[in-house]
Amino acid sequence: MSLIAKLLKRNTSAARIAGFALSNFLGILIVSVAVMVYTDTRDIWSDDDSFMHTDYMVLNKRVTSANTLGVGSSSEFSAAEKADLEAQPWVRRVGEFTSSPFRVYASISSGGRGMETALFFESVPDGFVDVAAADWKFDPASGIVPVIIPKEYLTLYNFGFAGSAGLPQLSESLISGIPLSLYMRSEDGTRSLKMEGRIAGFSKRLNTVLVPQAFMDYASERLAPGEKAGASRLIVDVSSPGDVAIADYLKEKSLETAGDKSGSSAAFLLRVAMGIVMAIGIVITLLSVFVLMLSISLLLEKNRVVIHRLLMLGAPLARVRAPYAVMIATACCFSWAGVIISLFLLRSQYAGALEALGAATGGLIWGLATATLLTMAVLAVNMLAVRRKVKGAWRLRMQ
Repeated sequence: MSLIAKLLKRNTSAARIAGFALSNFLGILIVSVAVMVYTDTRDIWSDDDSFMHTDYMVLNKRVTSANTLGVGSSSEFSAAEKADLEAQPWVRRVGEFTSSPFRVYASISSGGRGMETALFFESVPDGFVDVAAADWKFDPASGIVPVIIPKEYLTLYNFGFAGSAGLPQLSESLISGIPLSLYMRSEDGTRSLKMEGRIAGFSKRLNTVLVPQAFMDYASERLAPGEKAGASRLIVDVSSPGDVAIADYLKEKSLETAGDKSGSSAAFLLRVAMGIVMAIGIVITLLSVFVLMLSISLLLEKNRVVIHRLLMLGAPLARVRAPYAVMIATACCFSWAGVIISLFLLRSQYAGALEALGAATGGLIWGLATATLLTMAVLAVNMLAVRRKVKGAWRLRMQ
């Protein structure tokens, strides 16, 4: 150790430095664990599929006996009701489901056997469907219609219909490669269309047969010109799924949401809990930074005369800053190392259980990245503080 370092470290308080290292370790650990656990567990509570985000809700009016008998309010959404929904603070945008005003029949054949059924089509604005534009595009010249069907339909076929009818079971990849023949005709039977369908995927959350909006407009114009039914279902992009305000609004307006939303509620509560935990960790980290800055300031003040004399003798600013920089870097490195070891130990305790539940456990990388970034931020802030203090002493010498 150089003579300058020995002079400047005479009044160093090991207890203050240890206190900073401990509080910095706790603060960064809490934030990093929150990020890691949230990333590891969010897939368990998310009912998201590859076509529809968890932030989307499908709403419809509750069907009552009065609606069935033609008495009371209509099941369709009026313009005023849609505008009221769009005005809610938790709503980002609202889209309408468009139902096909024509008859739809589909047939599929494989291995010399076939099946034909009546279907129905619905469409939503393309911005609500998370499919590549090239895969969710209808070109009248090609005559191929991309279709998204509920995953439950395939499950019912494989484990219900196929066994009783002596038909083979079909996987998602297999049925996606089989052409789907579509026959559509107007209600009066005077107009018809024949096209080929292509199954673009299976949705776990949409209980409908979905086609692109461009195809719906094209077919409706030819088979049911001038006919436009009101929207009986809406798709809503919400800012915070699971928010209590959403449930209160749906209850007040007698609205229902399609599918099980318990996953969205759990995901919302998970985000809230992790946000609170992260806030606590950040507060502790900031307090640790304040403790170290206060300790360094007191140490510099105690060594003010020594620093002033060293600078008068021509000691470089970097040599004067070096002991304090080493002190800060050492404390930060010990805190960072403790956090990294703790993250590995903690994750080893729950990773197996989460993987058994089907979670994509990639949170360790995010936890390590969070710990590293926070440590670098704390180190940079304290280094700047030391630099300013020593530079202030050098300016005092020049006066």
